[in-house]
Amino acid sequence: MSTDIKSLDLNLLKALDALLDERSVTRAAERLALTQPAVSGMLTRLRESFDDPLFVRTQRGIAPTLRALALAGPLKELLCNAEALLRPQAFDPATAHMTLRIAATDYALQAVVLPFLAVLRQRAPGLCVAVVPAQHLPLHERLERGDIDLALITPERTAPDLHARRLFDERYVCVMRQGHPDARRRGLSLERFCALDHALVSYDGGSFHGVTDEALERLGRKRRVALSVTSFLVLPEILRSCDLIAVVPRRLVKPDSGLVVLEPPLEIPGFTKTAAWHARTHRSAGHQWARELLFELAQSGGLDVE
Repeated sequence: MSTDIKSLDLNLLKALDALLDERSVTRAAERLALTQPAVSGMLTRLRESFDDPLFVRTQRGIAPTLRALALAGPLKELLCNAEALLRPQAFDPATAHMTLRIAATDYALQAVVLPFLAVLRQRAPGLCVAVVPAQHLPLHERLERGDIDLALITPERTAPDLHARRLFDERYVCVMRQGHPDARRRGLSLERFCALDHALVSYDGGSFHGVTDEALERLGRKRRVALSVTSFLVLPEILRSCDLIAVVPRRLVKPDSGLVVLEPPLEIPGFTKTAAWHARTHRSAGHQWARELLFELAQSGGLDVE
């Protein structure tokens, strides 16, 4: 008897299953779209593999041996499992249970993840979401390893071999508290803008220079940055408590934030927010569904705050 599974062809097992069902070499051959001699040859090989006749001739065709009958149930289960491996995995968001790991900055957490979660909880209550910081992480390596499923980053940080899709383009606005002396102005002049005390976000910590300062330098101007913090999340509370102003991404300013929004008196380049993922999860039904929901929200404006 051959005990090496490498010598057993899956097609032989399909032939054995057909022979058990049909009890006829002719009918089994028709079911398998093969010739009768081909199925007879396969039966010969099956007999050698299992060291058993498997079928004996009768007046009405062939009858299975006790060994063949014992194989019938496990064989059906094995073939069903093999077919299931080849079928795309079904995904029902209403009943599914999985964990989605997202890498995001605090900006992306507020502008993208929070509105995404609000809809996700309604459509897929069994999905758990883990959010990890995107700054200073070896994102490509962590996506490849499976530590992260989706990264919310900019095109500049997106490796060429990753799958990626643009979510939206972001612009910068100037914000201050409602009681700020300049809050009632229709706009800020460049002179007044540079004269006010500013706050900015520096993810590295301690930097007093950002994209606004680069834009000012191109005009030969400077501003005074009085405060540098490492997170956008704390900035609204700071601005509401003092007369500092800040230039921030528009999606971070909520309608009920108690902050006044003014257009900056100079052109400050915005940025694009991108969703990136590895080929490892590209064809996963669950991850595909979650990504499509994110893209749907971005396209419909569900990620906007205005």
